[in-house]
Amino acid sequence: MDNPVDFRTVTPCGECCVGCPKKRDGFCKGCIESGGRCKEWEASGGCPIFRCAMEHGVSFCGLCPDFPCAWLPKKASWNPRIVAELTDLARRYREQDPLSPTK
Repeated sequence: MDNPVDFRTVTPCGECCVGCPKKRDGFCKGCIESGGRCKEWEASGGCPIFRCAMEHGVSFCGLCPDFPCAWLPKKASWNPRIVAELTDLARRYREQDPLSPTK
């Protein structure tokens, strides 16, 4: 089994703000801590991926009943492997605690 993941630190797009230089240097509060209103998405009213995950009642996209959707790779253009990475993350989530809710 892979090393355990602290899913409390996984953002809706599957990233983790822990150790991020932007957060460490005070440029960004972090996606989870700011409710998706990090500096990069400030002008548009917040991260659309964060907003979508909250609307679907999941903590990250890999747990969404609509995953994978065609919309996600377009919004997460910085990560061409987002679907594969979130698929793996969801697998790890279920293996780590199969009785836990998908939120």
